[in-house]
Amino acid sequence: MSGAPILFDRSLLAAHRSRARRMATPGADFLLARASEDLIDRLATVKRHFGQAAIIDALTPDLAARLIASGQVGTIVRPDTDDGLAAEVLDLAPASIDLAVSALALQWVNDLPGLMVQIRRALKPDGLLLAIVVGGDTLTELRTVLTTAESEIRGGAAPRVAPFADIRDMGGLLQRAGFALPVIDTDRLIVRYDTIFHLMRDLRAMGATSALAARDPRPLTRAILARAAALYAERYADPDGRIRATFELISISGWAPHESQPKPLKPGSATMRLEDALKAVKGSNEPK
Repeated sequence: MSGAPILFDRSLLAAHRSRARRMATPGADFLLARASEDLIDRLATVKRHFGQAAIIDALTPDLAARLIASGQVGTIVRPDTDDGLAAEVLDLAPASIDLAVSALALQWVNDLPGLMVQIRRALKPDGLLLAIVVGGDTLTELRTVLTTAESEIRGGAAPRVAPFADIRDMGGLLQRAGFALPVIDTDRLIVRYDTIFHLMRDLRAMGATSALAARDPRPLTRAILARAAALYAERYADPDGRIRATFELISISGWAPHESQPKPLKPGSATMRLEDALKAVKGSNEPK
């Protein structure tokens, strides 16, 4: 890995995922299932068959099964290490895959720009990347109430919820990695819970509790959690008393460059001046 800062403790993340697998809580994978389904829907709009696909950090076998069932993918490889964690160095040869997919995993990578470059290099010309990552508005309510409650009781607060990607940065990230025709969009999902403790239980069952490297070793006390629960109910509850939790999912796609792809016009190559085009439009709109 390059000199990128270490944001996440990957060994702790592996422990969280291992615990989640042992818990096997029914329905706890609802976000991952939604992301996998969305990826398959997006793939269906591309009228192509991809001979060799790679799943970057396969959290469950569900995505691989969906890809095979789609009929658009031949074989699947999983270039993963470290108990299924997204590898910082991918074991993929240059120009060896036609498709790279990832569902809710890339946000845990310390050197995401570096990993994106590796994915682009592993794609054959005109190969496709499809991924969904957790966006920056995810759990904004939980982040706010935990920070406020800890500040009130301890006089200061440590980060308790991981910082996630901002949609405004993802397009630039794809372009810097060398992808062509980047497309970025976002989807917000509001999930309702009885209390903050039900939300935190769900996050634990997802294996998605904080794995920040620079975390405060002191656990949250009962007093802090009680105050956070009260703040959550006060600020983010619906009339029926249930609280809201925001999950933002950012979808990204990009292609490895190929000569067949559309290219933007070179500066100065336009055949009509903007002023003339505007006059033509104005003239066509005038009464006859």
